[in-house]
Amino acid sequence: MDYRAESLRLHGEWKGKIETVCRVGVGSREELSLAYTPGVAEPCLAIQKDPEKSFELTRRWNTVPVITDGTAVLGLGDIGPEAGMPVMEGKCALFKAYGGVDAIPLCIRSKDTEEIVRTIELLAGSFGGINLEDIAAPRCFEIEQRLIEDLDIPVFHDDQHGTAVVMAAALINALKLVNKRIEDVRVVINGAGAAGISIAKFLLKMGAGDLILCDRKGILNAEDGLTEAQAEMARITNREKRRGTLADAMQASDVFIGVSGPNCVTKEMVASMKEGAIVFACANPTPEISREDALAAGAAVVGTGSSEKPNQINNVLVFPGLFRGALDVRARKINFEMCYAASQAIAACVKDAELSKDHILPYAYDLSAHEAVARAVAAAARTTGVARR
Repeated sequence: MDYRAESLRLHGEWKGKIETVCRVGVGSREELSLAYTPGVAEPCLAIQKDPEKSFELTRRWNTVPVITDGTAVLGLGDIGPEAGMPVMEGKCALFKAYGGVDAIPLCIRSKDTEEIVRTIELLAGSFGGINLEDIAAPRCFEIEQRLIEDLDIPVFHDDQHGTAVVMAAALINALKLVNKRIEDVRVVINGAGAAGISIAKFLLKMGAGDLILCDRKGILNAEDGLTEAQAEMARITNREKRRGTLADAMQASDVFIGVSGPNCVTKEMVASMKEGAIVFACANPTPEISREDALAAGAAVVGTGSSEKPNQINNVLVFPGLFRGALDVRARKINFEMCYAASQAIAACVKDAELSKDHILPYAYDLSAHEAVARAVAAAARTTGVARR
């Protein structure tokens, strides 16, 4: 099937992937008086006295916006907010299907950090959490950090943390297969944008022994005129202070993680890795190296971002359950412990007896995986004291 042509045709037929559904009856005078005026005045007054009651008396408790400025949509780049709408609608559909979360797309016509932050702050009282999506680096880092500091509801940039959570889950199980510990491996990440930096930070917190971050020019070094976020990573990674290209970084490494661009890794580069090499080539739609070439070059475990190949490493395993768990306990924020609990829950969905080089993650449509994530995240929120209930 030509997925692109068929998807375009179906989008014209669907005319949107989500819709509003009424939860109450308004077909009689009595129903109208209860759902709307005059009865609705009472919950309004109750919320006026205590704004926290908005979580109990409205759908706020279960509603999340999927917010973008359209500057980093999929692998398409800066295509604008309106052009990002099909992706945001799709994300909302997945929130509902896999997590039971009501989500709405909000595409903001601005690239100004101040305007974006202020817009979200002004709208936050309508939502139980905020999901940021497809906002270009480095602006995305400041937007997320300021919102986390200013709001008392969870703020989550899926391109950063959702990617890190699912990548960590995949790595947990891949390391089991090759009988290596995260403390002992050298990880090379190609792509020093939002996803790559977040994955690097996450794996370091998990105890990764050595980690090298690369961009288009090669291994990051602090004196190379980097962005603030990249410079910070250059200071805390690359333990041996290596210099050179991606090929130099991959030599004698154990794990390659690609969140960059197509065809930038060769078979020779994979062959230069240690025995039991793990290759996660996740650029979409064309990976850094094809699964077939990576395996032919000696990789033991290969994952990609493609649903057409084994071991798809996809954020959809993360955000529905993560928000479900956070909303259920009315969390004030999403912290590392909640994210790591999600990684462990995803990894645990593939039992040791089922684990193989072609099966390191549950399937995205496995509802039990999303339920497991929700339970783990809720428990971690309570343990770390960010849950309201």
